[in-house]
Amino acid sequence: MAHWAHDPHEAAATPTSSPGRDGTTAGAQGTPALTASELRIHLGSGRARREVVRGVDLDVGHGEFLALIGPNGSGKSTLLRGLAGLIPAEGVVTVPSGRPVGPREVAVMPQTPILPPGMNVAEYVLLGRTPHLGAFGRESENDRRVVDDVLDRLDLRRHEARPVIELSGGESQRVALARALAQKTPVLLLDEPTSALDIGTAAGVLGLVDDLRRRDGLTVVVAIHDLTVAARYADRLVLLEDGVVAARGSVEQVLTAETLSRVYRTPLEVHRIAGRLVVLPA
Repeated sequence: MAHWAHDPHEAAATPTSSPGRDGTTAGAQGTPALTASELRIHLGSGRARREVVRGVDLDVGHGEFLALIGPNGSGKSTLLRGLAGLIPAEGVVTVPSGRPVGPREVAVMPQTPILPPGMNVAEYVLLGRTPHLGAFGRESENDRRVVDDVLDRLDLRRHEARPVIELSGGESQRVALARALAQKTPVLLLDEPTSALDIGTAAGVLGLVDDLRRRDGLTVVVAIHDLTVAARYADRLVLLEDGVVAARGSVEQVLTAETLSRVYRTPLEVHRIAGRLVVLPA
């Protein structure tokens, strides 16, 4: 099983200095917001049991936007769930507070949010306050203030009484993001948040996340399949191949035609258009 702990010696010896999109440092120097060491995750049982994540080391700086990329089946979503402690894992996951990684430390926005019938938007977002509820499980005035603030910031106030099952794909993603933000955690993990969205809606969701990161100092880790979108928003990329790290670094360091063509096993080209890297089939 993975150990979720605080290692002051490792943190102090490894200052975080992450190259941003503009070449500057993303996040604060010092203790990383989230660190994984030798993380291994197995899925299945019996003869079908296989190692999906194989000895991954990872560190994410405070306020950094880190994207996990790679082909389907490379382990992106599994790694993300392992970081959050949602599935059994071997290795060590470290956070600065020293508390076990859980819903007070890390918020997770799933790829496909479960929207309960009979619940409206405000009630669904309030579920994000569950880790903070007292012994009797009743929300406080502060919990309601947090939800009101999130609804306002994500422009969801006009939808607060609307049933969640009536939401469009883009609206559902915004509401799922609102629930995650209501947890008020320093780290936000997003699992393929744009997979079912059109280009414009996808850019809007990640743009919103990036704005919140810059304003609030959130640390963001996203598993994403769209390389061009990842290049637009991420400070650093971690490229996975068959459960191991094939490459890591800045967008320019990782998104090369040679590396991507090898890992994705198909000819790919990388172009700079309007100052941004775009990945296209060769």
